[in-house]
Amino acid sequence: MEIILEDIEKSYMVDGEPLPVLGGVSAAVGEGEFVSLIGPSGCGKSTLFNIICGLTGPDRGRVVLGGKTGARAGEVVSYMPQKDLLLPWRTVLDNVILAREVAGENRETARREARELMPLFGLAGFENSYPAELSGGMRQRAALMRAVLARRRVLLLDEPFGALDAITRTRMQQWLLEVWDKFRQAVFFVTHDIDEALILSDRVYVLTPRPARVCLHLEVGLPRPRRAETLTDPRFLALKRQIMRALLG
Repeated sequence: MEIILEDIEKSYMVDGEPLPVLGGVSAAVGEGEFVSLIGPSGCGKSTLFNIICGLTGPDRGRVVLGGKTGARAGEVVSYMPQKDLLLPWRTVLDNVILAREVAGENRETARREARELMPLFGLAGFENSYPAELSGGMRQRAALMRAVLARRRVLLLDEPFGALDAITRTRMQQWLLEVWDKFRQAVFFVTHDIDEALILSDRVYVLTPRPARVCLHLEVGLPRPRRAETLTDPRFLALKRQIMRALLG
């Protein structure tokens, strides 16, 4: 397993009182899997990602990355938060190679690889553009390209399409599946959207309201590739009902 979470608990102090956020979350992501995490707003999904990345520690429980205890997050995972966080003073090309530069790799080698991948990420012709000149969907493509180019075994994607309109979001989902199929990195994906989770994922974890626990672990099992017609497949609708029941408690 690329990620194993064992009984993760986390609280924060608010006005001098502990606020439990995670109440014992256990989950796993295997090699090359696409796994989604869905739950109510404020239930701790982003907190869980911050724990995986080592940005904060759990109060209780254990995180195992890359199949070995003690592995550093930076060796295993690449994190794309909700906002693209592109640097406004760098071109698209120089934004997407940032992780490689920070790792001390040769800049021109990283640039050459990035140029070759620009068409796959829908950014051909925009290499020298700046983030302010891009649409929301293109900014997300650039942010994901930066995460992919970091060459980590797991991508953590925290609601990357949440701010996009419905049509752009649907196109981005299909494009993300094409990228995932090419690189086959494991993906751990946070979303509020049930349809999105089922279209994209091999498995789905559903969380309760805060303090979050896993209330449903669902094997999707729908054949790939999944298209618009999948949304009306009786098997898809049955899975959607299961998740709805779990979320509504």
